Amino acid sequence: MIPFKLRGSLALFAAMAAATTLAQAAAPMAKFQAPGFYRTTLGDFEVTVLNDGTLDLPVNKLLKQPAQKTDAALARVFEHSPLQTSVNAFLINTGSKLVLIDTGAASLFGPTLGQLLGNLKASGYKPEQVDEIYISHMHGDHVGGLAANEQRVFPNAVVRAGKLDADYYLSQANLEKAPADAKDNFLGPMVSINPYVKAGKFQPIVANTELVPGVRSYFNGGHTPGHITYVVESKGQKLVLLGDLLHVEAVQFANPGVGIQFDTDSKIAIAERKEAFAAAAKGGYLIGATHLAFPGLGHVRTAGKAYQFVPVNYVQPR
Repeated sequence: MIPFKLRGSLALFAAMAAATTLAQAAAPMAKFQAPGFYRTTLGDFEVTVLNDGTLDLPVNKLLKQPAQKTDAALARVFEHSPLQTSVNAFLINTGSKLVLIDTGAASLFGPTLGQLLGNLKASGYKPEQVDEIYISHMHGDHVGGLAANEQRVFPNAVVRAGKLDADYYLSQANLEKAPADAKDNFLGPMVSINPYVKAGKFQPIVANTELVPGVRSYFNGGHTPGHITYVVESKGQKLVLLGDLLHVEAVQFANPGVGIQFDTDSKIAIAERKEAFAAAAKGGYLIGATHLAFPGLGHVRTAGKAYQFVPVNYVQPR
């Protein structure tokens, strides 16, 4: 039999323990991630991937194959549609130049995006330090981060993009003749890039060329008229940034012949994707892409007649 005084002490202890448990359980959910940047090295270069956030895409409606095929492919990797899809950009420090490839969506695509600038600062850089910005293509989720309130976010940067995209998306005539539900396709690039045009800070890319030592452009239209991938090389190491040559890892590596409604010419985009995958698998070099799950870097290997994406191992830069 427990003495009366001890019974009281035990009851008090139990009450205190219950109160502590309730207090711990009442802590609110944090509902935020760590800063969205990932850093690695490429020869003498430093590569920092910057995440702008994620976008829910109804990929079973957007991919050009039966929805049930897309749903089955997603289920195999424990995902579903709408697919929470990363929007990444890539910051290359060559030692002499700081080059940003794509800029995210900022405010053009809603509240789940627009984190690139904060992640850039969290990674240790300031927007005024960026020397050059290369745009893969002029869709809003790649150019939106360039400007805010009609002002240049990167005041010292020169912006470069394909001339074919510039001629198409920055055309007032194309904007005026576009149907109402397609006008944002032109307004987004205009509000993002025109501040640089007015400042004399926009230079269209007219041919495949080395833009700064170690970074080259390579045209591969299909997704947009002037879509460009960028090849980064240092000390024998290579990274190819594919832009929007692919959107859905679970589907398009296994079957690169599946197009998406965003393409202006899916036949060309598919051919370019197949060529890019084959070259990456043969060459064994890194690839990166805007819509691969953050940090969006990895290797490609063959898997029979298909391909497999192998994400990078987490490493500390040295």
